[in-house]
Amino acid sequence: MADLPSKELGVDVDGDFTPKYKVSDDKKKVVRNLKSLANKAEMVWLASDEDREGEAIAWHLEQELGLTPDRTKRIVFHEITKTAILRAIENPRKIDYDLVNAQQARRVLDRLVGYELSPVLWRKVKGGLSAGRVQSVSVRLIVEREREVLGFEPKASYRVDAEFTTQDGKSFKAKLPKNITTKKQAKAFLEKTLVLLLK
Repeated sequence: MADLPSKELGVDVDGDFTPKYKVSDDKKKVVRNLKSLANKAEMVWLASDEDREGEAIAWHLEQELGLTPDRTKRIVFHEITKTAILRAIENPRKIDYDLVNAQQARRVLDRLVGYELSPVLWRKVKGGLSAGRVQSVSVRLIVEREREVLGFEPKASYRVDAEFTTQDGKSFKAKLPKNITTKKQAKAFLEKTLVLLLK
């Protein structure tokens, strides 16, 4: 219905980050038709989905069509059956502004991050790609992990496992609880152990 403009930031970053919504050119005719129908109707029923996006759509319709609370009802249903729709009509509610504000915050954050980051992707990776709050964090995690991999310095360690046989022929295994960090220390440990065992 209405969204942030595509060719500018569309967010008041110097003020209170208010989004500047605009009806896209391809939707203007639809809005005019809906407004004409709404003006003739006794009651307008807003029945978009019951999530953030759906609530924002209902709010945008209310704003763009100039709807008044006395002639507007917000309903939701989760299945297209006579029973579900009648139940929704019997239980109208107001627009949930918490959901609307949550969607607006998400959209503004997407725009603030994406508007700055997407052009970098176009130059460095491929034109037409877009980045938002989710992709940006994901890219950062990937980059940090790659830096860890590239900066990894391999270090050798030696584990000592031994198998012993008692005088009555029974065998058991033993393991040194701590790894040895150098070849020299491992060799010295083995030599010392052999000397003790041979005594």
